[in-house]
Amino acid sequence: MLDLNHSHFMALAIKEAMKAYEEDEVPIGCVIVANNQVIAKGYNQTQQLNDATAHAEIIALTSAFNFLNSKILKECTLYITIEPCAMCAGAIRWAQLGMLVYGAREDKCGYSLYKPTILHPKTEVLAGIEEKACANLIQEFFKEKRK
Repeated sequence: MLDLNHSHFMALAIKEAMKAYEEDEVPIGCVIVANNQVIAKGYNQTQQLNDATAHAEIIALTSAFNFLNSKILKECTLYITIEPCAMCAGAIRWAQLGMLVYGAREDKCGYSLYKPTILHPKTEVLAGIEEKACANLIQEFFKEKRK
């Protein structure tokens, strides 16, 4: 059952990524879940907001902090379509996130390139959920950009 939940919530993150795609933003989407309920959503809005920090994770984290009236998210799971960058991993660390679930790896600037890890030591990580769908979305976006 756990894997079905992960796939379900990643599908919701993919829907958020599609919003970014439709707005000509890099298609990365995020949802944050607490007690099996989505409490926050986000998608990349760096172009729209003219803000290099307006990544999907940052937008969703801010929303979750406000929803829970807390800067700590130990009981939450963040679903993101692409592996977080170092900036977002740092924010996830400070939030003391319970679990991070991501779809596709980010081989150019993903947080896993940094050793030791940027994440909080108690944050569980699960990678590769709906990996193909997440990777295909971003690959298609950049393929269209190169035309």
